[in-house]
Amino acid sequence: MSSMINRLKGDRTIWMAALFLGLISLLAVYGSISSLAVKRDGSTLHFLFKHALMLGTGGLIMYYASLLRYSIYSRLAQLAIWLVAGLLLLTLVLGSNINDASRWLTIPIINQSFQTSDLAKVVLIAYLARVLAKHEADWTLRDVGLKLMLPVGLICGLILPANFSTAALLFLICVTLMFIAQVPIKHLALLIGAAVAAFALLLLIADFLPDLLPRAATWAARIKAFGAGAADPDANYQVEHAKIAIASGGFLPSMPGTAASRNWLPHPYSDMIYAFIVEEYGSILGGLGLLLLYVILLRRAVVIAKRCEKPFGALLSVGLGLMLVVQAMVNMAVAVNLVPVTGQPLPLVSMGGTSIWFTCLAIGIILSVSRSQEQQHIEKKDAKLRTATA
Repeated sequence: MSSMINRLKGDRTIWMAALFLGLISLLAVYGSISSLAVKRDGSTLHFLFKHALMLGTGGLIMYYASLLRYSIYSRLAQLAIWLVAGLLLLTLVLGSNINDASRWLTIPIINQSFQTSDLAKVVLIAYLARVLAKHEADWTLRDVGLKLMLPVGLICGLILPANFSTAALLFLICVTLMFIAQVPIKHLALLIGAAVAAFALLLLIADFLPDLLPRAATWAARIKAFGAGAADPDANYQVEHAKIAIASGGFLPSMPGTAASRNWLPHPYSDMIYAFIVEEYGSILGGLGLLLLYVILLRRAVVIAKRCEKPFGALLSVGLGLMLVVQAMVNMAVAVNLVPVTGQPLPLVSMGGTSIWFTCLAIGIILSVSRSQEQQHIEKKDAKLRTATA
């Protein structure tokens, strides 16, 4: 066991946080998938094995991504940004349509569907970190528009028709990354204003052409249901049942497998898995414990960014850390009715397909930045030792 841990390069705390999240995921998914097994005429072991396989392969992706020099991701992002834009466009035209949302493409041969927006998030943040790191002169409005707003607007705009919450969160994280990179606030304000105006215009056009943006009605219904709250429980069915599950959990954990919400909570293995975990493992261990793991993950990503000598590595680490943790916070906020229902999974915990792979890829890239720091520290230490003995 110790030899395996010694082979893991990069921040050990992040490795441990990812390991604990994966273990929590296995326990929670196994305890909550009975309703899914009944619905699809399968066995719980079948779905558990599939989920464990995704986590296992995700762990391999994380490991091998951490072995690469992080500067490689700068060059890869430069090429992949246009590939991702093409895939997103292809998804809108030919993707699998579920609830008026085309989000999935199917990988040939292995017949595995994946959400192109999950790949787009990682690529866009890496590309944005590259552009911000390479810009040396003061930012002009023209630079912000062409170098930053164009790629961010293109990717978020292609995600928007099928997945508003992902597009909005990705845009927010990109703006935050620009702020950290000291892009002038006045330019960021214009960027945000332009985005809000474009979105408002899109909604106005959608009123006259409903087929242009079929998901607009769903967005409006979710916001209306959030505003209704307890006054109309049927309108906010998912969240009301999530709150019942959380209230049933108490402070201390119960025995695994005792949570009753698996029988009536919508999607207890994916979107509402946080409520299920709180019911089964209590508010302290399940609720605050899970929250603490994500806070630790973000803190370590920030520490890695502060120690990194290259701006690209620093921005890459903090950007990917923000992407994962903000998504987790939104998922938890939905379960406790702080924000409208978004459909965002809990990173590395919710049962999912290739979304687990891209989450692991993001963590592996952060670990790659950390591993590079460790190597530089060892090289500097060896150089000082050689100088002292010369």
